[in-house]
Amino acid sequence: MALMKSLPKEYYQQLEEIQAVDFVVYELVLYLDTHPNDSQAIQQYNQYAQYSKQLKTQFEALFGPLQFGTAVKNKQEWEWSTQPWPWQV
Repeated sequence: MALMKSLPKEYYQQLEEIQAVDFVVYELVLYLDTHPNDSQAIQQYNQYAQYSKQLKTQFEALFGPLQFGTAVKNKQEWEWSTQPWPWQV
């Protein structure tokens, strides 16, 4: 793995926001497993799932891939191996 470079404060702020929003998404999934006809919860799930996707797209544009399945933007370098691993942040 490449030598780790210092990460900006925004990296951690955006990552924390993604984690918080994803927590809401997972909690809504658990709730909807037992309340599948709650239209308000379904609406909230869709809203937060879309917001999560938007946050991840913004993060990846600035800092590189966050998850598998992200399209490779830099065709000259495999960016996945240049980013910090979860236990490194």
